[in-house]
Amino acid sequence: MSAIVHPQDLGLASERFVPGCKILLIAEEGVWASEQHWQTVDFQWWQDNSESFGLKREELHYIAQYNGQDYFAVYLETANALVDGQWLGLRQLLPLLSEDEFELIGRASQVCQWDRNHRFCGHCGTTTDYHAKDRARVCSSCGLHTYPRISPCIIVLVTRGEYCLLARHQRYKTPMYSCLAGFMEAGENAEQCLHREVFEEVGVKVQNLLYQGSQSWPFPGQLMLGFTAEFHSGDIIVDEEEIAEADWYHYSELPQVPPTVSISGQLVQNFVDSFR
Repeated sequence: MSAIVHPQDLGLASERFVPGCKILLIAEEGVWASEQHWQTVDFQWWQDNSESFGLKREELHYIAQYNGQDYFAVYLETANALVDGQWLGLRQLLPLLSEDEFELIGRASQVCQWDRNHRFCGHCGTTTDYHAKDRARVCSSCGLHTYPRISPCIIVLVTRGEYCLLARHQRYKTPMYSCLAGFMEAGENAEQCLHREVFEEVGVKVQNLLYQGSQSWPFPGQLMLGFTAEFHSGDIIVDEEEIAEADWYHYSELPQVPPTVSISGQLVQNFVDSFR
């Protein structure tokens, strides 16, 4: 069972901002952390520093309760003004986080980025205000409501007996091999997206799709729908715009794959475990 409890009514969040709560600091540079772990500031830090940082109370977002502790998050524009720590990108922190920690910090990052990116109405350009209860920004001129954006994606491990298909993305700076993934397009369902993405990226057709689970993925705001699928036909022909290389790998001789805190790593690990 997850140790994360998400807020039921954001209108009551102000009642939770009391001594004992914790605040995650988010900036363009990433998450405020020590050398090897994420860290927080407390209620007293806010009392002492919010004015000097130009932070308003309404910019402090209630995120969730984690192990009985209330967590808030705030976005800092003047990130270089902090001392006694460093900024680490969320991808840098990923191997160091438990699933619950990743859920908490990922949620904080997405909420803060949404707040930063929608301070003006995307329809008429008017300054937006916070909704009284919902996690939304509202235009006082045209009434447009803007909620944190979540983009659905599929991610799939294609299998062929004792082999699985793994690919290295063009954007990866390290030799990391992962499952195939892609965004759903307007009008598609998840299964249609999966067939299209696999064929577009590696030229392979699949069958026997099986849903495995989902994960919020804050890069910047996806909902990953995880599947396995069996090889049907075709030879690997990579789409060189997105995929640098792809190949079949035996479960006992895998390249570097994502950690199991990610759904990609979980799909691969479950495949390996199925042969043990």
